[in-house]
Amino acid sequence: MARTPRARLIACALTAGLSLTLAAPAIAAPPGGAPDRLTRAVTLPGITEHLQALQAIATANDGTRASGTPGYTASADYVAEKLEAAGLRVTRQSFDFPFYRETGPSAFERTAPTPTTYALDTDYLVMEYSGSGEAIGAVVAVDLSLADPSTVTSGCEASDFADFPAGAIALLQRGTCPFGDKAANAEAAGASGAIIMNQGNGGPDRTDLFGGTLGAPVGIPVVSVSFALGGELAQDGTAARISTQTESQIRSTENVIGDLAPRNARKAGKTVVVGAHLDSVIDGPGINDNGTGTSAILEIAEQLARGQKPVNPVRFGFWGAEEAGLLGSTHYVGSLTEAELGQIGLNLNFDMLGSPNWARLVYDGDGSDTGTAGPSFSGEIEQTFLSYFEGRGLATQPTAFDGRSDYGPFIDVGIPAGGLFSGAEAIKTAEQVDLFGGVLGEALDRCYHLACDTLSNIGETGLDQLSDGAAYATAVYAFERTSPGKAKGKTKAQKDRAEFRGPQRRR
Repeated sequence: MARTPRARLIACALTAGLSLTLAAPAIAAPPGGAPDRLTRAVTLPGITEHLQALQAIATANDGTRASGTPGYTASADYVAEKLEAAGLRVTRQSFDFPFYRETGPSAFERTAPTPTTYALDTDYLVMEYSGSGEAIGAVVAVDLSLADPSTVTSGCEASDFADFPAGAIALLQRGTCPFGDKAANAEAAGASGAIIMNQGNGGPDRTDLFGGTLGAPVGIPVVSVSFALGGELAQDGTAARISTQTESQIRSTENVIGDLAPRNARKAGKTVVVGAHLDSVIDGPGINDNGTGTSAILEIAEQLARGQKPVNPVRFGFWGAEEAGLLGSTHYVGSLTEAELGQIGLNLNFDMLGSPNWARLVYDGDGSDTGTAGPSFSGEIEQTFLSYFEGRGLATQPTAFDGRSDYGPFIDVGIPAGGLFSGAEAIKTAEQVDLFGGVLGEALDRCYHLACDTLSNIGETGLDQLSDGAAYATAVYAFERTSPGKAKGKTKAQKDRAEFRGPQRRR
């Protein structure tokens, strides 16, 4: 597969175990050449240095960098220190969020009429944000609709728990309102625990064992079961025991934001927001997800700050609590006034750039391949990435705006967005093997959201190429001579990138 000469040099040196240090040239005038210069300045060794630091932080903090843990705080400190040293103005934006993790084994059993022990992941799941503790008591069905499950409101209203016996375990049915409402109403009624059974109508997703989130911490143990097991537990005389060990509480975390001022504030266009989430899942160090995105934009920020100031303001956002539901980027966007929102030209998002069995995926801004377009100008952002890779003989595939990463809150308020992605749990296809190499039938990231997402889980060639694309697009819009997101006609920067344009096909 085609790689740039620089990528081949770095890969060969790393394979040979050599110590490789490449001098990163400063960015200089004229600004029309800035995209290529920043791309050359952003190197795989520079990115790897940040990845190694994030791995060391995780190793020193129980193997995780999840928001709400010391590992995340240390990660935020590291990023803030690097940004400040590079000369960016740093803001640390704190916010509260619901933190959750399981700290020990759980148990679920029927104690009457026929004692039965149930298996985790086969018969039941502990629901996210379940409380910690033990519930022992009679199982009391709450407004179930077993004969006609299509109209289920079980547990949605406090009145559903009239005469509910204190200390009993509430048996609730999925449907109509959020799981968290059902569990909170059960807790308020004096239940010692809750079981949420599937709804029972439709396909397997409404009958089989399912996982889910309560959305916020509750104080009682809560598990989920299939519709069939729920029906068994609904029989008169049933009693059960639930035991969970969790941490489920409101904690504080933060976004780290670095601002690079334009050369002339009076003539500057809108702000280019370049983002990546900084947190990992609780179960692992998150070196690919999303140490790679974090490290790439941190390296881009450092190198961009070394040279001539950009035409437009550039803001680098390192978002917290993405793994808890895009909470950091949502908080950031929600904290802005209408006027401040209007000053953002576009968002570039980089979430997972180094998957070991990688693909070269570009967000489908115009919706031409996946059917869902981003706000106006998102297609032009997509075209910038496609032009870059096409000019280097590197094939791409589209990936949808599916709401799984931090561009979501931006496009929700009409801000155009784009970005790159190397793939997560999806299985590599024959077409992708033909385009990118790799292993057919294996996940693009076999360690996605697992403890094995370490430094050994990085595809260096994909990371190098995608990071170059991220640097190129950042510079294109940082040095755009009309306001990003509003460009009309061909500006100097647009002409600069036009030389890389060929037939715009996904090969």
